[in-house]
Amino acid sequence: MSTTGSQPPTVADVVAVLERRYPPAWAEQWDRVGLVVGDPATPVRRIACVVDCVPETVTEARAAGADLIVAHHPLLLRGVSSVAATTYKGRIVHDLIRHDMALYVAHTNADVAEPGVSDALAARFGLTGLRPLHPAAPGSPAAGGGRGIGRIGQLPQPMTLAELTAHAAAVLPPTAWGVRSAGEPDRVIRTLAVSGGAGDSFLAEATAAGVDAFLTADLRHHPASEHLAAGGPALLDAAHWATERPWLDDLAGYLRDTVGIETLVSDLDTDPWTVHATAPAPPVTRSPEK
Repeated sequence: MSTTGSQPPTVADVVAVLERRYPPAWAEQWDRVGLVVGDPATPVRRIACVVDCVPETVTEARAAGADLIVAHHPLLLRGVSSVAATTYKGRIVHDLIRHDMALYVAHTNADVAEPGVSDALAARFGLTGLRPLHPAAPGSPAAGGGRGIGRIGQLPQPMTLAELTAHAAAVLPPTAWGVRSAGEPDRVIRTLAVSGGAGDSFLAEATAAGVDAFLTADLRHHPASEHLAAGGPALLDAAHWATERPWLDDLAGYLRDTVGIETLVSDLDTDPWTVHATAPAPPVTRSPEK
């Protein structure tokens, strides 16, 4: 689809393009994807791509003149009984409507897609020979085609866990959270599994795949501890936003190429953690001279 010298596409046109790449049928049953706010007939001249639809990213999109926001995380994932402007989510909905901006969500249908969220994350590490960490279930709408949650691949060259942790902090978008790892710092990592967003439900798959390390977000104390005690791969825990932000570049490029209009990517860090500190090194004690 090209709009050069013609009328701009409508919201419905852009939705059709998005749903060819990320069919809503691929989303998990609990998920809420698709058009959330907006008139399908509204013309679209600029699209903003964001991880989270929050007041700050809506303000950013409005200042840039966007007519449509494409977000990864659903705004209305759980049932609400009111979108009054007295509520947090209601204020966002009112702001979108007041400024004639549409909102579209591609969440787990973008996670499972190929290419999808974890392909963009894997690309930050130069992984090759990609395959799904958690393949789409046989018989499901997303089955086949290399689709599934997460990716497994080979690093361009081996690194120790300590080196890989520093490398991850350098190649992922910066956040206060940074990147932390669990395992022996000198462990050599050749194969890496990655999963954008919360991934501790895939610890067993990472172990079964025989990878050397697994990078994801939102890892919890007890599951991580038990995973390592059972001999599982080393773990790298990055900020949730940072593991999904790389996908926005692929999304924006796809929309530019297929719809032919300007897209912008939000680098506004919407990770809730804003301050990080580490304990100072303990003082060096010297033995008394004899």
